[in-house]
Amino acid sequence: MPEAAADGSREALAARLEVEIPLLRAAHEYWAAQHGRTTVGLSGLAIADCGRYVADWVRGKAPPSPRDGFSAPLMLRFAVDDVKAYYLEAAAAGAGKPSSQQLGDWFWNETAAGAAVYALRETCLASQDERLKLIAGNFMVPAARVRGAV
Repeated sequence: MPEAAADGSREALAARLEVEIPLLRAAHEYWAAQHGRTTVGLSGLAIADCGRYVADWVRGKAPPSPRDGFSAPLMLRFAVDDVKAYYLEAAAAGAGKPSSQQLGDWFWNETAAGAAVYALRETCLASQDERLKLIAGNFMVPAARVRGAV
């Protein structure tokens, strides 16, 4: 794929992620109200800010950390974790009880967020930054979900 096309598709993917996050707000708020808690918050950022931070990484910008005392790679890990938690909690908000397999299939196969995290993993694994490689290889995508895995 030509570089410009790859850049364009990454831009489109990042934009889709930023649009998708607010669409889940009502479902996530409902889930949090049902359970009296949320697991979103590791990054210390609002979910929209997490989405923008992840989207900037997807775009190839590698932004600085938005929080003092935390490296950019560590904040990326935390923002990705918050995005995943937000989506999975939102998806579990309905009357039905989806299985973890169903939730994972939906997130990784049907959302812009899942596609963005996959793309980000590939980018980070190709980085010269050993911290990014470590985070991408161990924390972004579960081993069972890594493409090509059994």
